[in-house]
Amino acid sequence: MNNPFFKNNGPFRIEKLLNLSGLDNINNFKNQKINDIKDLSESTLKDITFFHSKKYSELASKTKAQFCITNESLKKYLPKNCNKLIFKNVLIATAKITKVFYPDAVTDDFDNTSKDINKTSFKKKVKFGKNVLIGKNVKIGKNCSIGHNSIIEKNVIIGNNCSIGSNVIIRNTIINNNVHILDGCIIGKKGFGFFSDNKVNYRYPQIGAVIIDDNAEIGCGSTIDRGSMSNTIIGKNTYLDNQIHIAHNVKIGHNCIIAGQVGIAGSSILGNNVMIGGQAGVSGHLKIGNNVKIAGGSGVIKDIPDNSKVMGYPAKSLKNFIRENK
Repeated sequence: MNNPFFKNNGPFRIEKLLNLSGLDNINNFKNQKINDIKDLSESTLKDITFFHSKKYSELASKTKAQFCITNESLKKYLPKNCNKLIFKNVLIATAKITKVFYPDAVTDDFDNTSKDINKTSFKKKVKFGKNVLIGKNVKIGKNCSIGHNSIIEKNVIIGNNCSIGSNVIIRNTIINNNVHILDGCIIGKKGFGFFSDNKVNYRYPQIGAVIIDDNAEIGCGSTIDRGSMSNTIIGKNTYLDNQIHIAHNVKIGHNCIIAGQVGIAGSSILGNNVMIGGQAGVSGHLKIGNNVKIAGGSGVIKDIPDNSKVMGYPAKSLKNFIRENK
């Protein structure tokens, strides 16, 4: 993932990187230069990555990373030419190293670069309400509108023919054409990413973005968190109802319809033409296939194959649910 918004402080020599992170250099690595930290699939010979769960063993076996943060039980899955950095708590070590590369991605303070839209060049090209603020590194296309009391914070790209409602906050987001963001949405803020170690919670830098594709609609009061090490994506012609939460790294396909008060936990992937009823929940790190229908109030805790219809908690085949609840 080439991040368009957060500055990378690298490259670092591996010895210095571990020292700045407060981590032990047990193998006494010295001069290898590391450009960035990336996930297993996107890492190159100039990067460091992490591997914390056997669930990702196939990806780990194919990684091209020069270094990988992992533990004793998982190192056997990595390629021989990948240098292993062994730590008891892989995720905390990863958080510390990511913070060295991207220190500005840890916190989300208010954007002090924001100006009244009347003091920017956008006043001549955007239809806007009262008390609208615009931050640095913002681009807005043709025929767009922004409602009252909304803030387009730094690092936002908005395409053509988009409407942004009132009381909306957007940052670290790329919005394509013909997108409607309704009132009260918060898009692109950091996700719920931290790791516990005894009595200390380590915040994980959220270095991804939110990408909303063409013709999508985001309902009132919805929240979409930016990605941690990959992007959060809303596909083309996908409609989200009111009060929906999309966590970091979630990827939703094209032509999906998601009803009110649905929550989708981090890193889950939804295919195309998925329909989800109101107040359903999808757990993290799951794969939901194409053309899946999830009934309202369901709790999804495992992968769902293409063309399935499910209901209940835990979500099961609609036919089985009806049979068991006659």
